[in-house]
Amino acid sequence: MTEAAHAETDPVALTADLVRCASVTPEEGGALVLLEDRLTAAGFDCTRVDRGGVSNLLARWGKKGHAKTFGFNGHTDVVPIGDADDWTTDPFGAEIRDGILYGRGATDMKSGVAAFVAAAIDHVTHTPPDGAVILAITGDEEGPALDGTTALLDYMAETGEQMRACLVGEPTCPSRMGEMIKIGRRGSMNAEFHVTGVQGHSAYPHRAKNPLPPLVRLMDRLASHELDQGTDHFDPSTLAVVTVDTGNPATNVIPAKAMARVNIRFNDTHSGDSLSDWLRAEAAQVASDFDVKIDVQIRVSGESFLTPPGPLSDLVAQAVEAETGVTPILSTSGGTSDARFVKDHCPVVEFGLVGETMHQVDERVPVDQIRQLKAIYTRILAGYFA
Repeated sequence: MTEAAHAETDPVALTADLVRCASVTPEEGGALVLLEDRLTAAGFDCTRVDRGGVSNLLARWGKKGHAKTFGFNGHTDVVPIGDADDWTTDPFGAEIRDGILYGRGATDMKSGVAAFVAAAIDHVTHTPPDGAVILAITGDEEGPALDGTTALLDYMAETGEQMRACLVGEPTCPSRMGEMIKIGRRGSMNAEFHVTGVQGHSAYPHRAKNPLPPLVRLMDRLASHELDQGTDHFDPSTLAVVTVDTGNPATNVIPAKAMARVNIRFNDTHSGDSLSDWLRAEAAQVASDFDVKIDVQIRVSGESFLTPPGPLSDLVAQAVEAETGVTPILSTSGGTSDARFVKDHCPVVEFGLVGETMHQVDERVPVDQIRQLKAIYTRILAGYFA
């Protein structure tokens, strides 16, 4: 074997190459093409699983259907840069300054993808395991997430691909490398309420039917209600009123319509269906009390889920502690991730970098953390196939 074949794959250089791909959702930007080239050269079988205008990549090393198959899920799409003038560097330049790599996606999560790709290539090259490694990389995590990881999982189900365990490389550490592993996520849902009354002159309110009092009453009922007190692995569920609007510029007109939205982050005490039933019942009660019509529109982004502490979280925690000296806590905090889709396929946990600058202007990551993350992922692969 040549000396080049024994060379270690540099996760920092790969992160920089990925950051230079302007893959703002839903643009592929060359990121998946780059990964496909690198993985194919390392002996991975690569398949593009594009759907609905979204680019996705499935890569497997080893035999399909092997009982020992470790999976990784990540994304190469990024959020928009905002105002380019606010950046101190080119958002897609991948400049390294004082040991820190700058660029959109540097933290969320091109560094995580690069670290695992580098670890996987080196692992199968230097110590080929008796098993298989699968990478499911999407270009639609930051967007609607309708044709990203779900498309990959649908394809896997159709073709007999099966991950036995999966690691999602999202940034999981609040402020210190190694401090947190995600073993689940809260569910998330949005609800919109439209109240229809009768428009009229504000000096003659008895001739109108003001939609605002019932809407405000409903929002107060919802926001004042204690959903739960938390569970063993989850904080209490939360409901936030995020907007109340009539679109009424006049001071002497009672509007005919008003609307409001709420966002709920919920734990395993609830389901999207149970909370939807509660929201509709509350709206129906207020509509009856005020003799108005209230339409309710609900979208559940994801159900809460938990991978109970056990072999997978132990494996990841041991690798993290060995490389960082930090004992990670097992958490379900934060927003949603594509792990909410993977959990229906196989056990899943999440571990990645410190996420302090993700989605911010001058998003950045210390290059030493990228190398450390590769070392952690390398230990996870070695431990899984031991």
